Amino acid sequence: MSDYDYTAYDTSGRQATGQLTASDEKDAGRQLSARRLYPVRIQLVPPGRPRNGQRPVRGRARRIRPRDLAVFVRQLATLLRAGLPLVRALDTLSRQERDAARRALMVGLASDIRAGLPLSEAVSSRPGVFDRMQINLIRAGEAAGALGAVLDRLATFAEKSLALRRKLQAALIYPACILIVAAGILIALLVFVIPRFKQIFADLLKGAPLPALTRAVLSLSEAVRHHAIALGVFALGAVLVIRVLGQTVRGRHWRDAAILRVPWLGDLLLKSLVAQSSRTLATLLTSGVPVLSSLAIARDACGNTQVSRALESVRESVAGGSALAAPLENSGVFPPVVTSIVDVGEQTGQLPEMLGRVAEIFEGEVETAVAGLGAALEPLLIVTLALIVGTIVLALFLPILRIVQLLS
Repeated sequence: MSDYDYTAYDTSGRQATGQLTASDEKDAGRQLSARRLYPVRIQLVPPGRPRNGQRPVRGRARRIRPRDLAVFVRQLATLLRAGLPLVRALDTLSRQERDAARRALMVGLASDIRAGLPLSEAVSSRPGVFDRMQINLIRAGEAAGALGAVLDRLATFAEKSLALRRKLQAALIYPACILIVAAGILIALLVFVIPRFKQIFADLLKGAPLPALTRAVLSLSEAVRHHAIALGVFALGAVLVIRVLGQTVRGRHWRDAAILRVPWLGDLLLKSLVAQSSRTLATLLTSGVPVLSSLAIARDACGNTQVSRALESVRESVAGGSALAAPLENSGVFPPVVTSIVDVGEQTGQLPEMLGRVAEIFEGEVETAVAGLGAALEPLLIVTLALIVGTIVLALFLPILRIVQLLS
């Protein structure tokens, strides 16, 4: 028996290193496989080197991003539809993959399938990588004998969802950056610039009263300077309270309801949620997932408690024998156009196609709204910033005029 150093990856893509005792390298590989570790290096320990023990030291888990997972699913679907067996497709992808975490995922899936597990069971053992919707879609594809087509549909869903999310994030990043810069400029003026003018005004005006606007700006500057710590603590406390309340059921309901009531932004978010829920239902139903299971998955995946409660109410009504359109209308969340199109889909037997049409309509509306957001926000933010800075400049300029009058 000899000692062997090894480097391996577990089923979630985390690296494990350590030593074990085995008769040869093949025996070491079998021991690692029994521990559900997938070796990338097994090396004999030189004689006389102290043993490190057999307990693996695990490295930090490397998260697989949704974008990378969507690319992997698309590649796997392409290979399967080209006629490659599943294990061979996974082996092919793992050989060309450079990222260690993604390669470990592919190697782990291939190993599970060689051991006799279906792909749905292999992915269900990795909940941190695959969500409930993906697992159910893969299971439905296996049952229908159309795994390649279902994976292709799943990749399309992931790509559309990511594209919509990126557009929403891009729409919010620009105004957020402008607001941060404006806040920084305002704080710098109040803390460093305005106090210097206060002393100058006191010396030159010799007790003469300052204009009301100037006094207001100087008072604001004094408040910021002398209560900066208290203001910072208050802001931090408010953020912490909001986050703690967001962890409770009632707090999440209040937060999500309040967000949906925000002018323009709430309407944009609701359209995005309707598009996401409709796309989820369309993808699941097209792949053969039962309607009640599809509604439950869409409910859990939407990310907003108001929409989740509406979908749960719809699911309960459908479980009681109702059609889909009526409870959607009664929920008070989904716009009338959704219920009308869904009603047509139920009457014509084309519900998945109509749900896909709903998703396309609302995705288009979100894209149009986001495109117009930049054109509308840029002048609005510039004018707002100009008003703030202009007010401060005017407040500092008015005493200068009075000083000139006193000196003339």
